[in-house]
Amino acid sequence: MFTSVLIANRGEIACRIIATCRLLGVETVAVYSDADAGARHVRLADRAVHIGAAPARESYLDIDRIIQAAKDTGAQAIHPGYGFLAENAGFARALLDAGLTLIGPSPETMDLMGSKAAAKAKMEAAEVPLIPGYHGDDQEDDTLLREAERVGFPLMLKAAAGGGGKGMRVVHSKDDFEEALKAARREASGAFGDDRMILERYLETPRHIEAQVFADTQGNTVHLFERDCSSQRRHQKIIEEAPAAHLDDEVRQALLKAAVRAAEAVDYVGAGTVEFLVDGQEFFFLEMNTRLQVEHPVTECITGLDLVEWQLRVASGERLPLGQDEIRATGHAMEARIYAEDPDHGFVPSTGRIDALVLPGSERVRIDSGVETGDEVSMHYDPMIAKLVVHDATREACLARLKQALAASFVAGPTTNLGFLQALAGAPVFAEAAIDTGLLDRDLSAILDAGEPPLEVLAAAAGRWLLMQEADVTDRTPWDSCDSWRLGAPATRSLDIESGSLRLSVEASGFDGDYRLLIDGETHAARVRRLGESEFSLNLDGQGRRLQIHVADEHRLEVCLDNRRWPVSRHARFEAAVEAGTGDGRLLAPMPGKILEIRAEAGQSVSEGETLLIMEAMKMELAIKAPMDGQVSQIGVGHEDVVEADAFLLEIEST
Repeated sequence: MFTSVLIANRGEIACRIIATCRLLGVETVAVYSDADAGARHVRLADRAVHIGAAPARESYLDIDRIIQAAKDTGAQAIHPGYGFLAENAGFARALLDAGLTLIGPSPETMDLMGSKAAAKAKMEAAEVPLIPGYHGDDQEDDTLLREAERVGFPLMLKAAAGGGGKGMRVVHSKDDFEEALKAARREASGAFGDDRMILERYLETPRHIEAQVFADTQGNTVHLFERDCSSQRRHQKIIEEAPAAHLDDEVRQALLKAAVRAAEAVDYVGAGTVEFLVDGQEFFFLEMNTRLQVEHPVTECITGLDLVEWQLRVASGERLPLGQDEIRATGHAMEARIYAEDPDHGFVPSTGRIDALVLPGSERVRIDSGVETGDEVSMHYDPMIAKLVVHDATREACLARLKQALAASFVAGPTTNLGFLQALAGAPVFAEAAIDTGLLDRDLSAILDAGEPPLEVLAAAAGRWLLMQEADVTDRTPWDSCDSWRLGAPATRSLDIESGSLRLSVEASGFDGDYRLLIDGETHAARVRRLGESEFSLNLDGQGRRLQIHVADEHRLEVCLDNRRWPVSRHARFEAAVEAGTGDGRLLAPMPGKILEIRAEAGQSVSEGETLLIMEAMKMELAIKAPMDGQVSQIGVGHEDVVEADAFLLEIEST
């Protein structure tokens, strides 16, 4: 076993690796950029080395600096985590040349499986089922168009060297092919430095099922069962689970055997994931990820194994700790990825300081996080805040626990996807395990659209603010009391509250959780009782409910009820309401980023929904579209400009 390991990564995966190393008595060395000087992984590691500026290319992707950091600290091995250099064969070769051990497979295996085209050829020889398509060397546009017509539409364009949804486009017709190819090539080149493409028949409603495999240097290869990752948006996984529900057992066994064959065919060593698309009783090889997956905790939960420990042991030359017949799966596990992003505005990443972070870890609820209260979500990196993982005896019990844990979670500061995760977990289609990889992109509004907040939400929010007012009173004289008592007649307290598009005034009388609330012209009897830190009971007109109420600050709450999360704001009295939809045609940057492409010029006529600029932010491309028909009056940015959030981009005058 190694005595010192450098972790060439950041965030939650770096913290996850540190936890196992600490259990094994292995010293950890963290590396960090300017943006991460105070990051949690730096605080947790035994040693830390600064490796460069905030942009990943100048720090976490700088191979020479990482190797030098390992040499300077005496680290024997490097764990790459996932992302950054985790599947970079050049990095693996550089470590070998430097006399360091990569905790991962060989450079040759990375090269082979990092190329989707070469991987497909190898899998075909190993009799692993493939999706019909094209993965040839001829990458001329005319050749790809001809092959696309042969494969037929709709089809999937994929970056040959890629993964993680980068450089992928669904093309529905020949007319869309040219523009989709340009966009996919551009994104693939930016993400992987390689714009080669492969084509695949597009399966309309497949499931994404992947198998966790492990192999050692003595020739032993096993699987650790499968995971269902079908809950996706734009090819990014949202909620993963293990095992896959409603998967025919014959299909399951054949898929797992194919995954082991795939690993053996490429002389795999370490932890890897073989991904498949399952369509009815058929399954097809998708790709192999030559690293630890983001969703590995669900496999750890059902097997009781520590995959990072296995990685360390295998990399140090040990045999696999268990044989195939000794590996067991028990119960069901689910993982929800909590991101700083705004689901109501196209899932645009959000940045900023985390003012409050409440994540309910327990025996059956595991939290993997790279941030704490007071940390920053930076524009430079992936906006993941945490992974919330639950485990229980059955899928039904596991899902119930997931919904409870999500409702109890809270982040103040950046906008998050917690409400979206709750809505997805509470959707009937998820309860029935009937989600395919394209469902959320086809019908996202069915998950997101919650309509107007119900009366219980408004009453609970009003009751919580009334209790907060009363708790703020320090003097207990009649003159300081918040009970609204007056000589001769009762008085009321007024609250001007807003949730979504609804804004109204609530008149309240009463004290200490027992209130009469006048809401939208009707009077209601409300009793609000605190059960825990954020857990409350509400009895409204004789009907009781239990719910979560999270306090961001004195003006903002989040109320969780019926698998929905309702942000509620309280305005100062007499504050003017701003009418929605009164935009002046000025387009502002939704977040910090870089201008990749400008598709409009001053004086040009544009149509509502037309893409005018393309930005890159947090490893994503964002299309800035015209909000209305009109004419571009001015453009405030140039190609490759780096802009801050709310920077002026361009202006449209209505015609």
